[in-house]
Amino acid sequence: MVSAKSELRRSANESLKEQQARMTQQASRGRKPAIEVAELAESFEFSRSGNGTESLCDFRYKAGAIELEPAGLRPGLAMICVCVLVFVGCGKKETPSAPQTPVPPVVGNSEQLTPPVDNVVATPAPSTTDLASQFPALAPLPDVPVPADNPISDAKVALGKLLFFDNRLSGDLGTSCASCHDSRMGWGDGQAVSRGYAGTQHWRNSQTTINSAFYTKLFWAGEVPSLEAQAVSAATGNLAGNADQAMVEERIMQMPEYLTLFKEAFGVDRPTFTHAMRAIATFERVAMISRDSAFDKYLTGDTNELSEDAVAGLALFQGKAGCIQCHNGALMSDEDYHFLDLPRQKVFTTDPLRQVALRYQHYIRGVPEDVYRSADHDLGLYYTTKKETDKGRFRTPSLRYIEYTAPYMHNGVFSELEEVVEFYNNGGGDDPNQSPLLKPLNLTEDEQSQLIEFLYSLSGSEIRIDVPRLPTYKVDEEFAAVP
Repeated sequence: MVSAKSELRRSANESLKEQQARMTQQASRGRKPAIEVAELAESFEFSRSGNGTESLCDFRYKAGAIELEPAGLRPGLAMICVCVLVFVGCGKKETPSAPQTPVPPVVGNSEQLTPPVDNVVATPAPSTTDLASQFPALAPLPDVPVPADNPISDAKVALGKLLFFDNRLSGDLGTSCASCHDSRMGWGDGQAVSRGYAGTQHWRNSQTTINSAFYTKLFWAGEVPSLEAQAVSAATGNLAGNADQAMVEERIMQMPEYLTLFKEAFGVDRPTFTHAMRAIATFERVAMISRDSAFDKYLTGDTNELSEDAVAGLALFQGKAGCIQCHNGALMSDEDYHFLDLPRQKVFTTDPLRQVALRYQHYIRGVPEDVYRSADHDLGLYYTTKKETDKGRFRTPSLRYIEYTAPYMHNGVFSELEEVVEFYNNGGGDDPNQSPLLKPLNLTEDEQSQLIEFLYSLSGSEIRIDVPRLPTYKVDEEFAAVP
């Protein structure tokens, strides 16, 4: 089973006809044909534009109308503008009108709102209920948490959308948030290891921004606690946006449309870099929430939403496979750190710029000299704590929206869900210091397929947003050179 998203990702340079052929092949394997417009659940809805494309360019926030103008496609942004070609495999297999097998309960500790720092279960429990009850229950997503110092408003969301796609928030005018968080690639960038800033290479896989509003620890190693802090770190990071904050502020000041929008959103005459990052965070809290998956509908009582295989996969997820130990709660992440002893990402052995990027991380994060010279892989949480036991530990990612977010893991070493399941089924790697949760699962081929089918049920409609028309500079015709 290979997802349509993976097929499209591998053939990004193929013709429209070839991509359509791939989607037809996907449908022949039993998955629903693509839909053209993603429908977002509960908090807002998208509608089709009247510009001749089936694009997502207008939504209304439940708390009050947010009107975003139809997306205009600017010359010079061709890479992102291709997002009007929407091919999505987001359906489910047809199921009988009533379940053919008993429906396993979704069990868990519903009173445990915050998972403990270290959930360690050495071996899976013998029954689904016994294992799952030790952890926060799988559940629909709650309301999006909103910080007191950055409340949501219509004007702020509209401004944040523009800034998210604006390359001028970067050092070289060539990198926007959307450069590494592309709607066509699950709001990552589709690469095993992200491309990073121009003239450099990154050292980690670009995570999706979908549902990131629910994390309390963002980035793979959980370095920051909020979307606002994440936006600042990404925009100014030397291998990401590489922005100079004062320069960005001055660029914004030279665009009258932005001045009006910042005034409406924050009541300020002179926008700051902090205002810009808060607007981007607000946009993400509203526009990048996925809660309409088949499993979400199953959780709310529609048992026909899951196929027989997916229902069996849910039982495995909570029992024999032990996935619930780390992927629990509404977000399906314990937000804890684990060392998985993943296979090494080969690109670091072939690309000198990748090696430079990794060594640079060692250096700027202040690791001891002997570690700087010897470490040949990402050290994860160790960069923050400097504890030997934290080397290679990374925060558990959410499984929501997973169909669209390949490649997987912090180093992008797995391109398909099948590879991920196989890795866990084999008991992980060979390092004796890997997480004690990793044990051979002894899943049969049928059970692996059932588990994968359940994982696909965690992704709802694909969320697509076209590149909006961005504000332009105003040249002061009375500007005079200094004599």
